[in-house]
Amino acid sequence: MFGKIFGNSQEENKKRKIISFHDSINYMYEKVKESELSNVADRFEAMEKIRCKFCKEGVSCQLCSMGPCRITPQTPRGVCGIDAHGIVMRNLLHKTNMGLAAYTYHAREVAETLKATAEGKTIYTIKDPSKIDLLADILDVDQSLELNEKAKAVAEKYLQLLSENKESTLVEKLAPGSRKEVFKKLGIFAKGPYQEIVDSVTRGMTNIDGDYITLALAALRNGVASVFGSLVPLELMQDALYGTPSPHEGEVDLGVIDPNYVNILPNGHEPFVGQALIKLAGDEKFQQMAKEAGAKGIRVVGSIETGQELLARNPLSETFAGLTSNWIGIEYFLSSGAVDVFAMDMNCSLANLKEYADKYKFKLVAVSNIIGVPGSERIEYEPGNEKEVAEKIIELAIENFKERKTAVKPENLSSYKQKAIVGFSAEAIINALGGSLTPLLEVIKSGDIKGVVALVNCSSLANGPQDSLTVNLAKELIKRDILVIGAGCGNAGLQMAGLETLEAAEEYAGEKLKGVCKALGIPPVLSFGTCTDTGRIVMTVIAIANALGVDTADLPVAVTAPEYMEQKAVIDGFSAVAMGLYTHVSPTPPVTGSDKVVKLLLEDVETLTGGKIAIGDDPVTVADGIEAHILKKREALGI
Repeated sequence: MFGKIFGNSQEENKKRKIISFHDSINYMYEKVKESELSNVADRFEAMEKIRCKFCKEGVSCQLCSMGPCRITPQTPRGVCGIDAHGIVMRNLLHKTNMGLAAYTYHAREVAETLKATAEGKTIYTIKDPSKIDLLADILDVDQSLELNEKAKAVAEKYLQLLSENKESTLVEKLAPGSRKEVFKKLGIFAKGPYQEIVDSVTRGMTNIDGDYITLALAALRNGVASVFGSLVPLELMQDALYGTPSPHEGEVDLGVIDPNYVNILPNGHEPFVGQALIKLAGDEKFQQMAKEAGAKGIRVVGSIETGQELLARNPLSETFAGLTSNWIGIEYFLSSGAVDVFAMDMNCSLANLKEYADKYKFKLVAVSNIIGVPGSERIEYEPGNEKEVAEKIIELAIENFKERKTAVKPENLSSYKQKAIVGFSAEAIINALGGSLTPLLEVIKSGDIKGVVALVNCSSLANGPQDSLTVNLAKELIKRDILVIGAGCGNAGLQMAGLETLEAAEEYAGEKLKGVCKALGIPPVLSFGTCTDTGRIVMTVIAIANALGVDTADLPVAVTAPEYMEQKAVIDGFSAVAMGLYTHVSPTPPVTGSDKVVKLLLEDVETLTGGKIAIGDDPVTVADGIEAHILKKREALGI
């Protein structure tokens, strides 16, 4: 597999361990290895030798004191009586519970920040009033209210709807009619996200629900609650606060960190502290303090999904340098010797970073009360204290620089930089098309674009080097004149690989897609941002379906998560299937211990929602499946 991807001989691969598609990460892996530091690649390799086959197949359970139970031909039921099919599906439901909870946590934090901003308690202002108007229309808030009063009412109404213990108003307002019929028929028309979490967590206990069918329907219901109850409102509120993304040039990869600056890396999934840091880092007082400490100035450098949020909305400047990498790159870019503060919000901060902070002389700061990285300082964000939090972090970083510059020799990573066009959204696409979806519909109808694939992804080592399948599948799709939309940690992989540039169309796209990209001035892979932008992608798909007068399940579109990793990716998969979309995932989820669950997800669910799961880890084979699905949908539409 590695040779297919990289073209290296076996001898070359033996000489140099390949852990990533990206040269910068492979280079820094060698440096980390020399330093004998624990790191994700070595830990993964060590775990491969001892993995439990029952867990990989999904047929193990540790819920009660009579376990753990493992299903085998000799022990076909757990002590409680549940069979393999129930255990496998219940384990998947548990993952969707966590994914829904994480997205809802983020959405709640955005609403609280919007409310505090409307009350004049934060340093933020409402940058896109049109999103407040849109939310007010969705939530039946009085449109005649003054902007801040309207924004406050929107936030308060949304916070109430999170707990709605009946069919969700948000699903009713946001989902297309054809989908709502499906949701009602299947009994997956969700309530408010909080209520669905309570119901599903309870359902997933011992001796409550052991039926794989009802457990699967609960997972689909969680998916509906996630996309319409949490993700769409979340992104609309973030757009209102920080501006709706629009296309601009950014920079990515490890070379964006210049060791001669005081470097602060906001890491996680929420933009609150990162936006405050960018705003305050330009203050002449702090810039002067940094220069007096011997630095060229202060820079904010985005890390993983918080970095994607910042990259989508902020142009490159003297105080914002771009994006490093995705989560698998964290230990490797923290070893650069160029970091002063690693500021961690709600997601994706590794538990072993203290040893890196000690060796490479940077500070770990938890800005969220749910982050628990051993050895980190706590400077916690709440709406209204972001200025104080940002100032403390900046001062801490400047003091740290004084020690770092004398104690650590930084790596020269300046050659590892890649341009990327970022900041796409439904609005940006419509603007690029002259204010209407019609040109996009025409190039789809003509076949110049065969279809659209949303690549919404984590990054994993479970099916090859970091980002290898992600990048190679995207190349395979655009070669076949299929437009790709990137989001999540995989989006960073696509950016670092140079696929989100105008030049990528010339180098990798099929002739028809290349022509469309040239005409519109867009890359063949469009950067939609983070995993939370699943909501933004779904609303784009709905807009296309509405314009064509068809259901979302009828469109020549598909979803792929070629390197899914954690629980939010699982809920995204169920959201996509609930919307009637063909959804490829890799590596194979832990479901193979149940032939009934495998058949349900890969075949039977298509007759219920129109969507289904597909698996596979070879980019050509996966692209074949996606293209066949798209061609089938085109034929059914008569285009």
